[in-house]
Amino acid sequence: MSAPAPTDVSEYRLSPLVFARIVGAYLIVFALLLLAGTALVGALEWSGDLLVVVLGVGVLGLIALSWWLRARLVLVRLTGTGYRVRMIRAAGVTEGRWPEVEDAVAATPRGVECVVLRLKDGRTTTIPVALLAADKDDFARDVRARLRSAAR
Repeated sequence: MSAPAPTDVSEYRLSPLVFARIVGAYLIVFALLLLAGTALVGALEWSGDLLVVVLGVGVLGLIALSWWLRARLVLVRLTGTGYRVRMIRAAGVTEGRWPEVEDAVAATPRGVECVVLRLKDGRTTTIPVALLAADKDDFARDVRARLRSAAR
């Protein structure tokens, strides 16, 4: 793989497995709310139209969540000047410039494969590669190529 140009931008989105887990959790919560709503409508003898409204809002919420997760959410953005990490809990430093990064190493804290960007001031950015919709080796190569380009 050739070194990326300084103007190249790489965006890494959510992996399909994590996407499915989030949508599945939403569906479980939605089903429980619908069940509770059904019991409430039956117990209080309210109109069944209320359930149709709840169902419609829930389906629209599912569509909006799926669209945002798939099309809008960028977990890691690499540019010619630096990187930005979003929505990753315990990532550490979430934004930095390539000259601030000492090196990038592979690590497995608690059995989770990660790329760790070690900054020159001792801080780190930890990126679990299983969260990304990309091959872990390709992601690591992209990071290393950007570090080499910044060192020139």
